[in-house]
Amino acid sequence: MNLNFLFASGKKWKLPYYIRNYTKVILPKFIFQNRLKQKLNSISSREDAKYINSRVNYYNKLQTKKELPEYSMRFSDFKKGEGVSSVFFLDAYDIISWFKGSYKWRFVPGDVTHIPDVPSIVKSRPIAGNNENSVLLKLVKVRHFIFIKDKLKFSEKSNKLIFRGKVDGKPHRIAFMEKYFNHPMCDLGNITKNNNYPPEWTVAKSTIYDHLKYKFILALEGNDVASNLKWIMSSNSIAVMPKPKFETWFMEGKLEANVHYIEIMDDYSDLEERLNYFIEKQEEANQIIKNANKYVSQFFDKKREHLIGLAVMNTYLEKTFQK
Repeated sequence: MNLNFLFASGKKWKLPYYIRNYTKVILPKFIFQNRLKQKLNSISSREDAKYINSRVNYYNKLQTKKELPEYSMRFSDFKKGEGVSSVFFLDAYDIISWFKGSYKWRFVPGDVTHIPDVPSIVKSRPIAGNNENSVLLKLVKVRHFIFIKDKLKFSEKSNKLIFRGKVDGKPHRIAFMEKYFNHPMCDLGNITKNNNYPPEWTVAKSTIYDHLKYKFILALEGNDVASNLKWIMSSNSIAVMPKPKFETWFMEGKLEANVHYIEIMDDYSDLEERLNYFIEKQEEANQIIKNANKYVSQFFDKKREHLIGLAVMNTYLEKTFQK
């Protein structure tokens, strides 16, 4: 199973990602910066200009201009380390390298579940409340933005729900395991070894393709969002989860219950009823799959995704009195 997971997990190989992005780091920045104005100006003449602007405004909700604190970091001083992992550094650098190094920002790395006191660039933010200080960029995309091709039809899959994830330190996941571990409609497993939980919970990792044998895949939020949600929604299985509380570049806050995923209550008490309903109503289930597949397709155009990121950062600089 370990070798199977290593070579056929369905996840992206990170080596090409590192080679491609570290190559950008060593290139002279003027190569990008000389093209920035032209790229940003091109948005207005595109057929999808309205769509691009709507996404920029969703990620950056700053309504009024706010000055950054004096101690804010310059782009030119940004580096890996001190809480900034390689993937956070490379994905952020892929955007800020297009701008002058003298510009400043507040960057909060990691799984962010609070709203910063000042306008900050983050990977994730709470959906509820006034979250305008949380400006989203597409970060840790090599792990989070995985999309797959599913050869199995919904009707060919097992009438069960599968979950493989890290349980320790996550009370909501522990509660789900306690409630449904022995349920006949569930195939659940904790993939981290931790003696604080029943040993029968611990299982080996399963590949994405193993998950696709099931009609339903649990997408419980972890430290922030559910990292498996993107590839589930690109498959012919259906994500099952409570209403999301956090969002990333994937715009989880725009997902509609029972349109893009099957919503269950926060206490999970209606799980069996919801699964049985969509086992019986396969036409409705297939419509959710179509809706989910269509939703994820908007993230497939890599050049447009990068252009949106540049526009988000440009707006951030404008709203912090720097442009």
